[in-house]
Amino acid sequence: MNKKVTGKKAATSSSKTLTSKSTATKSKAAAGSALSQTKAPKKQTSAKAATSASKTLSDGRTSKASKSAAGSALAQKPSKKKK
Repeated sequence: MNKKVTGKKAATSSSKTLTSKSTATKSKAAAGSALSQTKAPKKQTSAKAATSASKTLSDGRTSKASKSAAGSALAQKPSKKKK
């Protein structure tokens, strides 16, 4: 289990991303995931939110705030277990 939480800077970026009218849905999904994990070490990023975060990071048009939120969301996804 990943016990990371969203820090202040990433939470602020997530908030800016969520309130922006020009932000894409995928960026908002990643930001929402990151924001929900502020002070919540037991919550983890879902596979769907991780995919959105990955697409957000690879899109060249994405703002710095959205990328910060997406990075935080990806850092909090569960690690793959080895079989």
